[in-house]
Amino acid sequence: MKYRQLGNTEMKVSEVSFGTWAIGGSWGNVKDEDSLAALDRAMEAGVNFFDTADVYGDGHSEELLAKATKGKENDIYVATKFCRSADITDPAVYTYESVRAFCEASLKRLQRERIDLYQIHCPPTDILRDGEVFAVLDRLKREGKIREYGVSVETVEEGLICLEQPGVKALQVIFNLFRQKPAETLFPKAHEQGVGILVRLPLASGLLTGKFSENSTFAADDHRNFNRNGESFNVGETFAGLPFETGVELSRKLDWIGESRGNMTRAALRWILDNPHITCVIPGFRNTAQVEDNLGVQIVSPFSGDEHARLREFYEQNVKNAIRGPY
Repeated sequence: MKYRQLGNTEMKVSEVSFGTWAIGGSWGNVKDEDSLAALDRAMEAGVNFFDTADVYGDGHSEELLAKATKGKENDIYVATKFCRSADITDPAVYTYESVRAFCEASLKRLQRERIDLYQIHCPPTDILRDGEVFAVLDRLKREGKIREYGVSVETVEEGLICLEQPGVKALQVIFNLFRQKPAETLFPKAHEQGVGILVRLPLASGLLTGKFSENSTFAADDHRNFNRNGESFNVGETFAGLPFETGVELSRKLDWIGESRGNMTRAALRWILDNPHITCVIPGFRNTAQVEDNLGVQIVSPFSGDEHARLREFYEQNVKNAIRGPY
């Protein structure tokens, strides 16, 4: 496993890390024993960073991480997020009293004394622009409740607003072959300021595995069913904002990337890790087999300059204008 510095913090994290949305909920039926076995396999392979949130299964993924990392708290970094269990548009949600309550609840579920990276979970742009929540997070850091803090953002604009705050040490963004805009200005500026980049949804909700057809179906409690058109939250969080059928068609045109790299999954992750401004990718997983597949990116060769240019042209000509929602 290779490790990269998380911005200008003291944390060095595995370039392949994992997100725990899928094992908490909203991705269909998942068994806890499968989730715990997968977490164990990831740590065995050298993964030392996991991303979660208080709303993933109403805190269930935090509880699973507590079980999996018990006794390893000094070796495994955990990032969690807050605000989406309440009305994210209400300024009262971001007061010291409110944020501290969220923090204490997550600490209890995680069975930890300090959160390594505490992130605001995709709040409205106005909240970020107002900026008062950052003073709250500074206070929690002084109190020792959190080591560092960051923001999970939906758009490049929001990311740039966050970079105006000196205490922000990480940005979590949607970035993949179907969603390349953040690489243009946000990533270089974050790198210049010593801010880490965590890449979520690197496989575009599974589109970039190449395993779906237009007839693929998803469980009722899977966001790839109930949020397909942004019915429950930002449409960009599901299939990178692409209509499902369009995404499937586009993924077929990219199957060449996996020909010499094992499969599309590993190739899509490799493309992201080729970017020097990225700290780590945090793909989701539901079982050990998916963890193993994602870890396979470590033995995949980087893309050539010509291949990167070809993929950029494909995005500009075929993908960019099909993405829905602000990004």
